[in-house]
Amino acid sequence: MGLDTRPLSTLHDKASYDAGDFEVPTGREEEWRFTPLRRLRGLHKGTAVEGGKVLLEVDAAPEVTVETVGRDDPRIGKAYVPADRVSAQAWNSFTDATVVTVPKEAVASAPTVLRRRGEDASAAAYGHTTVLVEPFAEATVVLTHRGSATYADNVEFVVGDGARLSVISLQDWADDGVHVSHQHARLGRDARFVSHNISLGGDVVRISPSVGYDAPGGDAELYGVYFVDGGQHLEHRLLVDHTVPHCRSRVDYRGALQDRDAHAVWIGDVIIRAEAEGTDTYELNRNLVLTDGTRVDSVPNLEILTGEVAGAGHASASGRLDDEHLFYLQARGITFDEARRMVVRGFLGQLVERIEVADVRDKVREAIEEELNLGATR
Repeated sequence: MGLDTRPLSTLHDKASYDAGDFEVPTGREEEWRFTPLRRLRGLHKGTAVEGGKVLLEVDAAPEVTVETVGRDDPRIGKAYVPADRVSAQAWNSFTDATVVTVPKEAVASAPTVLRRRGEDASAAAYGHTTVLVEPFAEATVVLTHRGSATYADNVEFVVGDGARLSVISLQDWADDGVHVSHQHARLGRDARFVSHNISLGGDVVRISPSVGYDAPGGDAELYGVYFVDGGQHLEHRLLVDHTVPHCRSRVDYRGALQDRDAHAVWIGDVIIRAEAEGTDTYELNRNLVLTDGTRVDSVPNLEILTGEVAGAGHASASGRLDDEHLFYLQARGITFDEARRMVVRGFLGQLVERIEVADVRDKVREAIEEELNLGATR
């Protein structure tokens, strides 16, 4: 499997299963310039000490099959080719993969939950997950990440013709967690894919969701919520690659930051290729800065190679709490602390309410309240 070059796009120009096809990042590359490479513990250059443990616990819906398979299983690695060195390293280093299958026309009666828990951050672990939703099936998959780990993985979502898949990925690592993950979805004709990425814990977390289309009618919605504390680096790098006509995508990520050296990075790349006429796309990122000393890097990119689009746009905004909003609430007898909480709840809550699994939605609300409590005591 050799190097795949993509000359039409200046944003994502190569893909390969071989880590040697990618230069070791130095931090000067566009795709790595915001990431604190020294804190990746060698994941980016192949020097990470191996032997880490990330345990998996599965709670599957009755209609869904979950298997642990070897590297030779033909179902894995077909939908996604690694697009950077860490992703390629993860592909070459995992031992067992997890395959989730939703049979044709099945409608899952409950979410399928994959819980990953890190046992030790001093050594690296690698993983691979493939979710196959066969034509006209419907399912919800929840991925949770907790504990201490140095972890890199690839996740493939293959959504068949007329199928529906909702994915919730929760990154709630311990303070020493490092996680670099690529999550790629391939959509068939008239397939629908909804993704929620919630990043709350960890030292360095870099999640790269991407979407590709195999036939017209594909519909992807990518949502994200993150809350960054002092010293944390939470990074989300999205790619929606429109390669076929008459597909749709929507992206909406929102974050809050508090305390010194809290760093949020959001990169949103949308490519509309020449053959993708009738594309309808919009991407949005908003960040709420709660204290001094934080840093936000938000870069929306829209690359259009055809003039025949139904709609295309992007927006990005980062700023502090609005003094007029706070004054309005305080003038009605609400304390400053409670006014601050109300604004943050409303800002993030619009996306939290979209999470369809009640248990996860409640946990995210509780986590946001805990973050606000920490901010109020400092």
